[in-house]
Amino acid sequence: MDFKKLIQSQPYEFLRTERHLGDRILLLGLGGSHAYGTDNEDSDIDIRGVALPLPSDLLGLTTFEQYEDVHTDTVVYSFGKMVKLLLECNPNTCEILGLDEDQYLIKSPIGQELVENSSLFLSKRAIKSFGRYASAQLRRLQNAIARDAMPQPQREQHILGSVRNALEDFQRRYGEFAYGNIRLYIDKAATPGMETEIFVDARQSHMPLRDYQKMFAALNNVIRDYDKIGKRNKKKDNNHLNKHAMHLIRLFMMAVDILEQGKIKTHRTHDLDLLLKIRTGGFQEEDGTFSQEFYQILGDYERRLEGAAQRTSLPDNPDMDKVGAFVESVNRRALDLPGT
Repeated sequence: MDFKKLIQSQPYEFLRTERHLGDRILLLGLGGSHAYGTDNEDSDIDIRGVALPLPSDLLGLTTFEQYEDVHTDTVVYSFGKMVKLLLECNPNTCEILGLDEDQYLIKSPIGQELVENSSLFLSKRAIKSFGRYASAQLRRLQNAIARDAMPQPQREQHILGSVRNALEDFQRRYGEFAYGNIRLYIDKAATPGMETEIFVDARQSHMPLRDYQKMFAALNNVIRDYDKIGKRNKKKDNNHLNKHAMHLIRLFMMAVDILEQGKIKTHRTHDLDLLLKIRTGGFQEEDGTFSQEFYQILGDYERRLEGAAQRTSLPDNPDMDKVGAFVESVNRRALDLPGT
């Protein structure tokens, strides 16, 4: 497909008419499966980009973080927001700095500078950021398998682990749980039709209501996902399952490249045989579980990431003086851009 021609079509007219886009776009490129090279005939077209702020965003009262068009699956981040995400080695935004040249649909001179300075943003923070995304992907995979392949008591035990992980994620985002305590455990079921189920003993005191709501929303989301059993399209879900498995391995591949080579490699040219084999069900058993070979591959990549984390020459954190100088240079030019 000619993606450069595609973005000239009417559905993408916003790229030219939106005041924060147009000539202010630094980078625009493929995202998702088309970026990784793992797309098939059913793959959505995702477009990701970066745009310079307006002078009024820098000096006045307007603000701009990102522009999103849900109809075309397009997201364009402000330069400032992109920098913040890059400093954390956010996997979903690092990708735009590691595309092949023909995967960029727009690249301005400043956009080229951003790509060339990608190493400024790489640090050991990638260990946690990519590891966190990989853990989330693994949980999705395990959750989906557990819904179908485990007896009810074992499934409930697995749900408990997922709920505890969700609670840990909440604590990581919002700080230590200082308003009381929560105890999660499994006991003989009180709900008809179940052998065992999860129970909770909770005590909170003087907890902000919004934090309370966020915490229980996080836990509820896990339960809700499991409750979708019986309402599923098996063929469609198996495709999603294989896609989760593929992205899990891809995240490890990208993290190892960053730590070992200091490079972001989004298009997985040399890994496509393995990734496409996973996506097309090459490691999935008839009962929906994955073969031992897949878990051996997963284990190998987990060990590779652990070894790369120990050997990497990347700094603990980015050099903020250098990052700051680059950001200031770009923002000064954003003020001088013609037509603003």
